Formats: sequence, structure tokens, C-alpha cells
Amino acid sequence: MTTTTPAYILTLSCPDRTGIVHAVSGFLLERGGNIEEAAQYNDHDTGLFFMRVRFACIDHPEAALREQLATFGAGFGMSLQLHAAAEPMKTVILVSKEGHCLNDLLFRWKSGLLAIDVRAIISNHRDFYQLAASYNVPFHHIPVTAATKAQGEAKQLEIIESEGAELVVLARYMQILSNGLCKSLAGRAINIHHSFLPSFKGAKPYYQAHDRGVKLIGATAHYVTADLDEGPIIEQDVARADHTDTVEDLTARGRDTESQVLARAVKWHSEHRVLLNGHRTVVFR
Repeated sequence: MTTTTPAYILTLSCPDRTGIVHAVSGFLLERGGNIEEAAQYNDHDTGLFFMRVRFACIDHPEAALREQLATFGAGFGMSLQLHAAAEPMKTVILVSKEGHCLNDLLFRWKSGLLAIDVRAIISNHRDFYQLAASYNVPFHHIPVTAATKAQGEAKQLEIIESEGAELVVLARYMQILSNGLCKSLAGRAINIHHSFLPSFKGAKPYYQAHDRGVKLIGATAHYVTADLDEGPIIEQDVARADHTDTVEDLTARGRDTESQVLARAVKWHSEHRVLLNGHRTVVFR
């Protein structure tokens, strides 16, 4: 019987100084760790150092590694996290009435393309309960009005916390989250929107884009903050457009771009490749 060596992903950030890479490598070597992948970034503007290391280690249990890392990191002023590489990230998805991103994420998840575990789908409409059922995912219909927003968000957060969600995806969820909920989900909620913001606001951005004759359409995936659509950007992409495109053409191409951009952001986050750097991100692809 073959025994698989446990693999871990270590992410860290700290004030930059000489010898950090050497120290991290030495720490792992002393504990029988074998580095399988490593990436680092020195931000000269802020003086911060960022690193992501995937390593295998059979000599020390996870609890012992965490305890020793905490002591080690304190000497460098590190903010660090250790994750078991084999554990998929528990995820809750929020959606409204546009299902292209939800459908894409569910398919990629079941195809083994995303390191996530979708524990629940929450929606303010009933449109996708059958889609959720086809993937055997619990579906929670929580209507949201101005009068019931606070109660609705409390129910949403209760579900998110009860499922132990490390990631919340707003897959075209067309409700503005309160400042309180944004703070509760800080660093673990990803939103997708068309890149016309702030130029084309409102419910029908592609109609506005067609009316203005845009030549590029796109999408942006970012972390959710209390500043609407201004959170740290994880991924963006664009597609060409020209005068022959109809509104339907732009909408279809835009939805494809949104789905792809969101999927990449979810993939990188679930693989612990995204580190927050103030209002920006460091993405170790």
C-alpha cells in the first residue's frame, strides 16, 4: 500500500529584509520538508515581501507545523497561513437571475477543475433551484427587499458560517451588500462585474455599450469591500467588439468573458495563490 506524503501550502507576507527565503527554506528542510513549488515577490513601493510555498512533509503533523511556524514567523513579523493542499475550499455561491457564471462554476467544480467544495447556493430568486438540485447542492431562497435586507443578510451569513465557507462567490448576485456583511466576508468574498463600470452603470450595461459603439468589452473579478466595485482586483480580461455586433452579440461575449474571469479568480483563490497587498493583490499564477 502506497502512503501519500501530506502536502501543504504556506503563504506569508512581512516587511522585506535579507535572508527570508533562506530562513523559510531552512525551516522546512530542518523538518524534512520537500519544496515542490515556490514563488516570491518584493514590493519596493511598500517594502513588503510576499511568498507562496507548496511543500511535502511526512515527519511532522499539521498541528506541530502550525505551532512551530507561528513561533518562526513572529521573528520576522510575518502574517502567515498554512493550508493542507489536498483539502478543497468550502464555498458558498450567491446568484440572482443570470446563471451563466453559476453554471460555469458548478460544471468546472464537478469536472475536477476547481479545488472547491460547493456547500450551498443562496439566491434572492428561485430560478436556479433545479440547477442546484442537479448537482446535489442545497439551495436557499432568501428574498431581499429594502425592508427585509438586514434579516436576509443575517440568514445568508448564518448559512455561510454554518457551512464553514472559506470562499463566498457573488456569481452575478445583483444586490449591494451592507457594510457589515462586507466586513464579515473580508478577504474571502469574490465578485464579478462587467468592466464597463463606472462608465456604464445600471441594469443594462451592454445596451449602453452598444449605443456608444465600444470596441472592447470585458470583466473584472475582485474582492468584495464596502466600497462598491472598488475592492482589490484579482483578474480581468477583454474581448474585441466592432460596429457589426448587436446588443445580443455583446451580451453573449460579455457573459463568456465574465465566466472565464470569475473561474480563474476562484481557481487562484482556492489554490491560495492570491495575497492581499493593501488595495491591490499579489497573484502567484
